[in-house]
Amino acid sequence: MFSTGPSPSHGRHARPLHARALRRRHPVVTAALTVSLAVAGVLAATVPPAQAAAPHGSTSGCGGRGVDAAALIRYESDIVIKAPLATVWKLQTDVERWPSWQPPVTTAERLDPGRLETGSQFRWTTPAPATPTTPATTLTITSTVQELRRHRCVLWSGPAIGAGLRIDEGVHLWTFQKVQGGVHVHTEETWTGPQVEADVPTATAALGAGLEAWLHDLKTTAEAHDEPQR
Repeated sequence: MFSTGPSPSHGRHARPLHARALRRRHPVVTAALTVSLAVAGVLAATVPPAQAAAPHGSTSGCGGRGVDAAALIRYESDIVIKAPLATVWKLQTDVERWPSWQPPVTTAERLDPGRLETGSQFRWTTPAPATPTTPATTLTITSTVQELRRHRCVLWSGPAIGAGLRIDEGVHLWTFQKVQGGVHVHTEETWTGPQVEADVPTATAALGAGLEAWLHDLKTTAEAHDEPQR
């Protein structure tokens, strides 16, 4: 997912799969390219440090399927949200309302009716600022749900295309698990395509920053929604 501001650190567990390479080669990544496909943006930021442990149990798949194991660009992270599972799930799967709580998502539309399920498709857009190698553009992302288990997990994939910028395929996994005090949310994403693979460390750092921003927005919105009305 793309974003336009720095990636905050809010007590989640970030597990960048290329963290050592990033620290050696890119201690600070500015104007970095990122898409969370499931969404998209550019964040001037470093990858946040690991800060929280995940609960026991598998978080790396949905219905036996996961992200692209062969992808060079990949990132995963976790967060605990102090809100009911139903609240978190509804926010994440009510795609058309994403722009109301995720600033980087400028438009979002379902391409089929009914509740989000396996086979559902949706299209959304996000601005991507200019980088040293790509122009400023708006990415259009068309996502197809590959697996969905209600209140447990969702996996979607699809291309992100803009003028002068293309990610051939992003594969994005989300899992949700009740824990003491809330919901443990795990996310993983991979990107493939010659353009982003031309600079794997920068693209990985950008992807990580975008996912951290998404987790922060999801946590902030879900916890605010669950606050008692005064």
